[in-house]
Formats: sequence, C-alpha cells, structure tokens
Amino acid sequence: MSEEKSAALAQQVRGGKYDVIIVGAGIGGIYGAYRLSQLGLSFRVLEAGSGVGGTWYWNRYPGARCDVDSLDYSYSFSSELEQEWTWKERYATQPEILAYFNHVVDRFGLRKYFIFNSRMASAVFDEASAVWRLTCGEDQYEARYVIMATGYLSSPLEPDIPGLKDFAGERYFTSRWPQHEVDLSNKRIGVIGTGSSGIQIIPVIARQAAHLTVYQRTANYSVPAQNGPVDPEYLKDYRARYREIRAAERSSWLGTYWSTFEVNTKSARAVSEEERLKEYEWRWNRGGQGFMVAFSDVMTDLAINKTCADFVRSKIQAIVKREALLPPQEDAFACKRLCVDTGYFDTYNQDHVEIVNLRKDPIVRVESDGVRTAQGLRQCDVLILATGFDAFTGALGKIDIRGLGGEKLIQKWKAGPVSYLGILTARFPNMFHVNGPLTVVGNGVTTTEMLVDRIVELLLYAEENQFATIDTSEEAETAWRDEVLEAAKTMPTLFACKSWFFGANVPGKPAMFMMYFGGLATYHERCHQVAQQRYRGFQFTAKAS
Repeated sequence: MSEEKSAALAQQVRGGKYDVIIVGAGIGGIYGAYRLSQLGLSFRVLEAGSGVGGTWYWNRYPGARCDVDSLDYSYSFSSELEQEWTWKERYATQPEILAYFNHVVDRFGLRKYFIFNSRMASAVFDEASAVWRLTCGEDQYEARYVIMATGYLSSPLEPDIPGLKDFAGERYFTSRWPQHEVDLSNKRIGVIGTGSSGIQIIPVIARQAAHLTVYQRTANYSVPAQNGPVDPEYLKDYRARYREIRAAERSSWLGTYWSTFEVNTKSARAVSEEERLKEYEWRWNRGGQGFMVAFSDVMTDLAINKTCADFVRSKIQAIVKREALLPPQEDAFACKRLCVDTGYFDTYNQDHVEIVNLRKDPIVRVESDGVRTAQGLRQCDVLILATGFDAFTGALGKIDIRGLGGEKLIQKWKAGPVSYLGILTARFPNMFHVNGPLTVVGNGVTTTEMLVDRIVELLLYAEENQFATIDTSEEAETAWRDEVLEAAKTMPTLFACKSWFFGANVPGKPAMFMMYFGGLATYHERCHQVAQQRYRGFQFTAKAS
C-alpha cells in the first residue's frame, strides 16, 4: 500500500479512547501492534510520519543500509514470514528493509491500527481516572496504557554552528532525507559528520559530485562490509534451522546468531602474535561487526583492544595516505558503535574529494555560499548534515510528558535519565518504554521483540489481577542504573572515548551510561526472575471498586 493510501486510511479514525496507545511505527510499534492484535485489547499506533518503518522510513539517504546481517535483522514471531521473505544481500539497503516492514504490516492486517501524520505534542496522566490524555495536533486520545516506541536514534541533532540557517543552497539531514529524488550530480557538496551515516553516504555521493568536502571532528574506526548477494544454499540452510538460530540469538550477548558473528571464545593472550594477526586479517576479509569478537577479550582488555586498533589503523593507512582519517590513538577500537563500510576509505583517494580536520581547522560559521573554517571559505551548492542524534531521550524530551502530580519527565531526567529495567520510570505509571534509557544493547529487532514481549506480559499481569496502575520506585530504578554502570565497567573500552552511549555528543546533556551491556541473555534471565517474583520492583494499585 502506498504512503498516500496509508495517510488516507489514517484520516478515517482519529482521536478516541483505547486500552493502549503505541507511539511510533518502527520495529517496536509494528511488533507491538501484532502482539496487541492477538489479545482483544483496543489500541492504535500513532506515527509522526506518513508510513511505517521508523528509522528506515526517515533515513532514506543514498547508501543507507543495515550493518547487521539481513537474516538476523528480521522478526522471529512468524515461521511463515521467515520462509516467505527473501533478502537480496547480506546487508540490506534501506528500500529493501522498508519494503520488508510494509510487507509485515500488510501480511498480518495491521495497517488499520496505524494513524499517520500524528506527532504527539503532550501526554498527561489523569490520576483520578488512571488514564493518559494525549494530544496530537487537534486530535485527542485517551488510553489506560501508553507504549513509547519512539526509538533511541530518532531525534536528529542539529549542530550549533553559527549561520547554518543562512546557507542559500540545498540543505539536508541524513536522518530526515526527503522522500523525493535529490539530484546531486555535478554539484559542490559539503558533508558535516563522519559517523555511521556519513561513512555510508560519502562513497555514494562522491560518484556524483563535482567536488566533495567532508568536515570531520573525529575519525572513526570502520571495517569493510564485504557485502554481497545472499547465497541460495546458505539461505536454504538458514531457513531450515531458523528455530535453532532464534534460540541462539536470545541466549547470546548481542542478540545475533553466533555463526554470523563467528564468536571466538579464545583469549588473545592465549595465542601467539602471528595467530592473533591471522585472526584479525581473516575478520577484515570476512567483513562486518564480528571484528568485536575476534577474541573473547577484545572489548574487555585495553591492551588486547590496542592490538586490534593498531591492526585496523594499519589497514586504513594502507588504503589511503591521509592522516585525518586515522582514529586517534587514545580512542579504543569500537569504543563508539563500530562502523561498517563499502569503499569508504578508498573514496578519499579521488582528487575531487577533500577532508577537513576540524580539530586543526575548525568551522567558524556557515555562510550563504559555503562553510568558512579558520583557514578560509570552501564554497558548496549542497550541505549535508550527518550529525547524528540526541539518543535515548531526544524524542521523549520533545513531548510534554507529565506524570503524578504534574511532574514533567524532562525535569525528572534533568540530571540524567533513570528507569527500571529500561522499561518504566517512577511516577509515570502505565507508560512503558521500548528501547528507552538504560535499555539492553543488541540487534535491534531481537531486543525490540523481547522488550515488547516483556511489556505486554506485564500489562496482561495487571489486567488479570485487576490493577489500575503499574509503577516502580526510585529505589528500583536507582538500583538498575547502578547495575547498568557496573555492567559497563566490565568493558573499559567503552570509556575510552566520548560517544552517544553517554550522551556526550549533545552539548549540556548529563554524561551517564545509557545502555545495559551485560548481554541480552543475562537481561532476559533478569526479567524472567522479576516476573517469577510477582514482578519485583514494580508497584501496582488496585482498580477503584
């Protein structure tokens, strides 16, 4: 179904009272709709855009693709779906992923539940009636439960660069790329940012640009994708073992099948330097994020991590002789989210591609015809901002959310966000978070399915016991925050640079670790224990008689 038809369908029913409102039509919103459609509860999914897909709806920039193997980056709730959808490449492109999510929505008859072009402005908890009152433009909704599936990388970060809005040419965010085709051929293009989005878009637009200038603050570690078509025999074998594979994903550290990552359980300290380098070389040639598990201690031992970092730096130097592209020596390998690329470093061997090291030549201001740095003006016709996101709290902070006593969520989180199990925040009853602050890290689809399942089970527990509200305590959320930090301390490499894991990319944002790195299997077991103990850490109030 086209996005125009989707929007028209959404116009038929707007506003009203429901048992559950889901906010966001990405991975969590779609799976949440599927789960709720099986339970007989009334619900709707509110989405700011005109179609489903979340991240894959908004991030349409040239070169956008997933960096998790396609066969893993897919829903597990339907065996039929697993068998009927055929991925074309090891790492799927944005159009293919978006087509997949649209197929899922239509395959299971879910589109009728989605209300598009509905950006939430406010959510206020009515204590007397124990319901949330939601405002989306002129539409008013009422719901007993709210599931915030807004995503942790969904709020674009606009850099504070003087004169940015004075630029007279075309200006685009990678995270809000237009739906119409953008012609970049034979134009002078400037790109600000070399995180994952920048690393993906730069090789593609370099093939079109008359001249390309890349503005980089810090060079990132990136490894080759070694992308290619999915081998038919490999696909056949995978499909035959999908149940086994899904179980392995849920019992893993990152929610990814062990053979996809080729997890090595050996310590790098237990092998010779020759064997260690041989393993790194094999990982480089194989491609993908499995580099992080080349040995059991790559991410937990700073000395071993340095051997991996030195290897990757040497590979970069062998491709391109530009010092600006080498990650700083003080940055550990994969201390930020590891990037996966196709021809990124080779791109800088082209004469019409320039890189500006902003540490040595900082941006002074953007002018109408280009970007002025300390060394002068570089003119451009198009300016592309690949400047990342205000992660975890950005989307939630743009909504006026008020809990008990009218307390604002953004005010409660002023010193840093807190939640219990990454699911619920004290004094904001019946509002659940999917991939919110202090959530578990891992494969986006696997973790999201698991989080939605935990939320739905919690909701059903309240329904079966005739509870009016589900809340938690400040003690429970503080204890979980401390547990998140303790888990992070087992991976000292994560503290070896500034990243969005800490909120360090947003000026003025409190610095704290926002993801649980204890592993998906450990998190799953923890949630199971909580449920077995009558949802220890959660607080329930009975419905009024």
